[in-house]
Amino acid sequence: MEDKILSPILLKSKLISERQLSELAKEAQSRKTTLYRLILEKNLASDEKLGALIAKHFGVPFVQLRKITISKEILNIIPEMTARSRMAIAFARGKEGLKVALANPEDLETIEFIRKKTGDEVISHYATPRDIEDVFRRYQKDIQKEFAKLIEESAVLTKGRPAEVPIIKIVDLMLSYGDQNRASDVHIEPKEEESLIRYRIDGILHDVATLPKEIHPEIITRIKVMANLRTDEHQAAQDGKLIFRTGAGLPKEQQTKLDVRVSVMPTTHGEKVVLRLLSARVRQLSFEDMGFEEGDLKKIRWAYDKPYGMILATGPTGSGKTTTMYAVLKVLNKRDVNITTIEDPVEYDMEGVNQIQVNPKTNLTFAQGLRSIVRQDPDIILVGEIRDPETANIAVNAAMTGHLLLSTMHANDAATSIIRLLDMGVEPFLVASTVNVIIAQRLVRMLCQNCRKKEQVLAANLKERLPEDAVERYLGKGEKVTIWTAQGCPLCQQTGYADRIGIHEVLLEDDDIRQAIIERKDAEAIQRMAIEKGMTTMLENGLKKVAKGTTTVEEILRATKE
Repeated sequence: MEDKILSPILLKSKLISERQLSELAKEAQSRKTTLYRLILEKNLASDEKLGALIAKHFGVPFVQLRKITISKEILNIIPEMTARSRMAIAFARGKEGLKVALANPEDLETIEFIRKKTGDEVISHYATPRDIEDVFRRYQKDIQKEFAKLIEESAVLTKGRPAEVPIIKIVDLMLSYGDQNRASDVHIEPKEEESLIRYRIDGILHDVATLPKEIHPEIITRIKVMANLRTDEHQAAQDGKLIFRTGAGLPKEQQTKLDVRVSVMPTTHGEKVVLRLLSARVRQLSFEDMGFEEGDLKKIRWAYDKPYGMILATGPTGSGKTTTMYAVLKVLNKRDVNITTIEDPVEYDMEGVNQIQVNPKTNLTFAQGLRSIVRQDPDIILVGEIRDPETANIAVNAAMTGHLLLSTMHANDAATSIIRLLDMGVEPFLVASTVNVIIAQRLVRMLCQNCRKKEQVLAANLKERLPEDAVERYLGKGEKVTIWTAQGCPLCQQTGYADRIGIHEVLLEDDDIRQAIIERKDAEAIQRMAIEKGMTTMLENGLKKVAKGTTTVEEILRATKE
């Protein structure tokens, strides 16, 4: 979507003011991005709302591809490379013609191209670029067959192994397939007789393929080369990172950039590699996409609008804490502020932000790095994690002296984070006066909107597993209540779930909670006080999403059990 087309649509809808548009246009130009992507980044509108406005402007129907099933037969009418290069997806066919979703409904050249190729009348619909990009993963092939095909085509077998196996293509296929399937991690595990490839998708590990054990060392070497790791070291753990672009042969702006964290570990059967895939898609997530309720968002906005103090995200590993902190940074990232981060490792590259990687070999720890950052005249500081008393005390003092400090911690809930800071030796009055807001969170799998099923269940059965008042407040007071359950379809690969969303509790400090901290009251008392003042717990936030059909009771219980 070109900026010159989108600008008048935004103004006419009164979504933003002329002044805001001017500022956004300048920022988009300086960051070499589009107005459309910046609007999503800044959480000024959801992808769905923008899509509806743009479709109305063009006078064509708006379609949300992620909510419909597209048969392989229909999808393949437009080949994958053509679909990617022209941003066009065939999604339905009828007597009236072929329905095609386009990122630009006025692209007459593409419409005519499809009409000539298919012989069908083309019925144009508008779909957002993000929605179209998400459909590309439906073109995916069976990765095991693709691996076998690459190996078979490579060369004649010599002494039981291929002479010239295309290792580069195999590694590229692993990464591309992982990105298409929204995998967060790729595991390459050496077994006694084979090499096992596993993907973590929506928090669950899946076995997806096996490869001959003979080529496992070459795959590991290829990854080490890409990540600038030592190829002659096989007995020690190594960590690194690499950048990979999917969609080879496409224009650069249509390729997906993957920041990949690499971890190599020796095992009894050889070296195991875990690749953490950090897609640019994650960086484009808005607070709405991440599952924040409007009431919680108001608290977070109040906290980040202050020029000083601390914003903490807390939860276990893999709960999306860093993604939440980066969502805040995206909003605050402007040319007139100095933002510096210290992380281990740097997870997302962010333009306009000074990012520092922790390096124990040079004594660049969180604490040492934070000391140096404070002398660099920062306005906003992100500390990857507060994990020791020294870092905690320096962070609190930085927040006291006029800096806005963002960080993450490992704690079960928001109130427990306060106790953790006190246990690290931070004085109660400092915690009370510096912490603006604490966001506790978990990730739960979202129900596939295509195949989810509405069911009536006995309320009594739910009350055995959930607080009785919570069931009645969020799911209903009758003998039976309505919930949605997972089923399974080709769209979600028979899992019943597609993607993940956050459940949150947001604790905003006020005078009473500050006094409770100074008096060293326990986490339970602080939690109870926050709930009395209107804080929604993670469990309650999850049940709200259950009532909306976003997720299931089982997912909420899995995520919130301690």
